[in-house]
Amino acid sequence: MSVSAELERALHYPLADQLPPPGETIELAPGVRWVRMALPFALDHINLWLLRDKVEGREGWTIVDTCIDHPASRALWEQVFATQLEGLPVLRVIVTHMHPDHIGLAHWICDRWTTPEHECRLWISATDYMNARYASQVINSFGGERLAAYFRSHGMTDEADLDQILNRKSYYKNLVPAVPLSYARLMDGQLVRIGGRSWRCIAGYGHAPEHMALYCDELGVLISGDMVLPRISTNVSVYEMEPEGDALSLFLNSLDRYKDLPADTLVLPSHGKPFKGMHTRVQQLQDHHRERLAEVMEAARDKAVSAYDVLPVLFKRPLDLHQTTFALGEAVAHLHRLWHSGQLERTRDANGIWRFAPAA
Repeated sequence: MSVSAELERALHYPLADQLPPPGETIELAPGVRWVRMALPFALDHINLWLLRDKVEGREGWTIVDTCIDHPASRALWEQVFATQLEGLPVLRVIVTHMHPDHIGLAHWICDRWTTPEHECRLWISATDYMNARYASQVINSFGGERLAAYFRSHGMTDEADLDQILNRKSYYKNLVPAVPLSYARLMDGQLVRIGGRSWRCIAGYGHAPEHMALYCDELGVLISGDMVLPRISTNVSVYEMEPEGDALSLFLNSLDRYKDLPADTLVLPSHGKPFKGMHTRVQQLQDHHRERLAEVMEAARDKAVSAYDVLPVLFKRPLDLHQTTFALGEAVAHLHRLWHSGQLERTRDANGIWRFAPAA
């Protein structure tokens, strides 16, 4: 049995392999429904959630996360609206964080369900709201000269790859063409009343600027977003906007907060299937990064390494350019944790590439 299979066997999937059909839902707990939509990426789906709600005396639904803005996802939402809402409206949209598969259709859903009597409002952390507003309005979002120069400084020297990144225009804006012009702010520890139950916001860092998971003690349910995923490890990257960041330390520290929740919590992740065994999974994720950090440290002992040099250490499979852009950010995150903790030191070589070696 492979290591990944052994890790997965330690988790419990209450629904086994059952998935909601496109445009339909599965009820996981009273008033909690699961929607699943396809994504045109290697990570080929996202889980979205419907929560039965009552806002200002109005009966309806709260949506948690929205999918990218794409004709297929709009069509699936229309099917959900027509068949799964019991004839009731969407009252608000909660977004866990600013990545395109989570916030892409928030503007459309909010506009579609706003009436003269009730505004369908976006709820999100302030940090992720501002980042999403910015990224959806600039031309070179997740591409352009700054990102190409940043990747070059971390060891990517293939001119064809760098040229593609240089000329990648409006990547974020194509998936998130707009963000609602107003929002309600979510903050760590805040209790949001949804359908007569309290859901507590749990802030997480490292994957997104200020990710918000939602935990309902009464139901024993955690909407974990991308912070705790069952089969894959969350992408944790450092990019040019915060080039000296220590995202991996932020992420690992954030994971500790889920250890305080009950062990039998039903986890609703953004990717993969609902599962139980959260404490086990948190430990698996922390062990995974500890092992990768040890491997990176070992590679740096042989010679001073760039982030590009350690890609094969962290990722054993072939990567296309799209995957490499995420992987390189994650390689920087691992090197920076070791650098910020004093285990590695970094210098810039004659070619302008950052290289990391054991601290003297």
